[in-house]
Amino acid sequence: MAFKELRIGIVQENPVVGDIKGNLELVFRSVERLKGSKPDIILFSEMFLTGYPPEDLLLREDLFQTVDLALDDIAKEHPELYLILGYPRKKNNKIYNTAGCIYQGKIQAEYFKQELPNYKVFDEKRYFDAGKGPCLVRVKDYVLALTICEDIWYTRAIRQATRRGAEIVLNLNASPFHRNKFQERKQLLMDHVKKFSVPIVYVNQVGGQDELVFDGSSLVVMPSSGIEFELPSFETCAEVIEFQSNNSEISLEHKKRLGKRRDLQDLYEALVLGTKDYVQKNGFRGVVIGSSGGIDSALTTVIAVEALGNERVRTVMMPYKYTAGMSIHDAQELANNLGIDHQVLEIHDIYDAFKKSLKVELESKRKSNVEENLQSRCRGVLLMAISNKSGYLVLTTGNKSETAVGYSTLYGDTAGGFAVLKDVPKTLVYKLANYRNSISNVIPKRVIERPPSAELSPNQRDSDSLPDYSILDRIIELYVEKDMSLATIVEKGFEEKMVKSVLKLIDNSEYKRRQAPPGVRITERGFGKDRRYPITNRYSQ
Repeated sequence: MAFKELRIGIVQENPVVGDIKGNLELVFRSVERLKGSKPDIILFSEMFLTGYPPEDLLLREDLFQTVDLALDDIAKEHPELYLILGYPRKKNNKIYNTAGCIYQGKIQAEYFKQELPNYKVFDEKRYFDAGKGPCLVRVKDYVLALTICEDIWYTRAIRQATRRGAEIVLNLNASPFHRNKFQERKQLLMDHVKKFSVPIVYVNQVGGQDELVFDGSSLVVMPSSGIEFELPSFETCAEVIEFQSNNSEISLEHKKRLGKRRDLQDLYEALVLGTKDYVQKNGFRGVVIGSSGGIDSALTTVIAVEALGNERVRTVMMPYKYTAGMSIHDAQELANNLGIDHQVLEIHDIYDAFKKSLKVELESKRKSNVEENLQSRCRGVLLMAISNKSGYLVLTTGNKSETAVGYSTLYGDTAGGFAVLKDVPKTLVYKLANYRNSISNVIPKRVIERPPSAELSPNQRDSDSLPDYSILDRIIELYVEKDMSLATIVEKGFEEKMVKSVLKLIDNSEYKRRQAPPGVRITERGFGKDRRYPITNRYSQ
């Protein structure tokens, strides 16, 4: 084998679901950006033309017609380059998740994804049929295998390709982020390249799509040396790498190794990007947040400013007689630190009007928290009115711990369009607040240090109604994310009565969660597409 080289452009971009015209423009802009580096191939991510996941858009016949026209445009525009990208293909009344290789004005080869994920947030078997074999393309005397995302989590597709002579595996991905996902991918890819002695070029999309966030983190992994090239997380970028080979092995000339991953930084950046893309892709002018002076609203506000800029974020403090003076002060201080618009709207008169209308109901001696909920619903009404008038999206501030056990008020603090902290347990809220303050002190120290309280009754604290968050969050993790039984959780050292109580709260709050807004997913199992429990449900342990 003579000396040979191959230059591959890796495009880590942020396609928008359904925006085929816009995604086509991303293709053209990326090509123009990389042409100066003289790539032989430019590689895009999974389902790039439609964005991922397109969900029931795949049931529309006209979608495939639009995709076909876009593919024709790509073929005509750059016949001199091998362009490899993902899209859906309808063939013989079957739909395939496809990677196509376009060159010299036509599609030269197509690969149909073989491994279709149908777990957690994935439901590809609802839409796609599985492919049945490898797809190899020859470029400048290199034999390349096309694979798509889930194919790399198994061995079948790589084994098929290497047996047919593949020298490099190209893997197109739309792999969503969750905590420690990068480490999982890294280990998996390392295992594969060692087992099959073949380099893997792993390209992943970046950006937020509803509750999902895609982190990018595209990689090149070599059999002898591991990760030799990586692109940054949560950023759009594109670079050209160069493979060289002689008679013995393929080497990567363009090396780029990033520093050690930081857990809290990844989580924080995921929340920022997820919030930014949800607001911007859905066309909202900005966001409005009910600021309580507490840590959840503070962290939500800081993330929003990071995502959108301070000119597109406003906060509203809505005190009642139970609201502490320090809360009013801390909310104002936070706004001053961030340079955002902040106003105070008292709810005393609104609340009194509701009470007057509900006089008969409230005279009942039956125990109820209606008075507490009324305060929250007064605030929800005001925030939604501001949203309607300004075109600003209301960001709710509840965290995963509260969402799990129903520690919230329907049409009150759940009123809004996006829940930034929906998948962030309370203990992690504190860690993320401290992480952000380690960059610059924006969240007042007292907000982080004072005991959490909804401030809906005199001297109220969350601990009056709930176990300590360090205990609660662990039980929620074991039950919601790990699907452990009552008995198994108790065996781990938790008091049985407490566990029963928490599990009952979780199970009984499903109807609330179904009516709550979507939010950024950062754990292995969030409340959304991840966890689909029936509302009407009498299963018990």
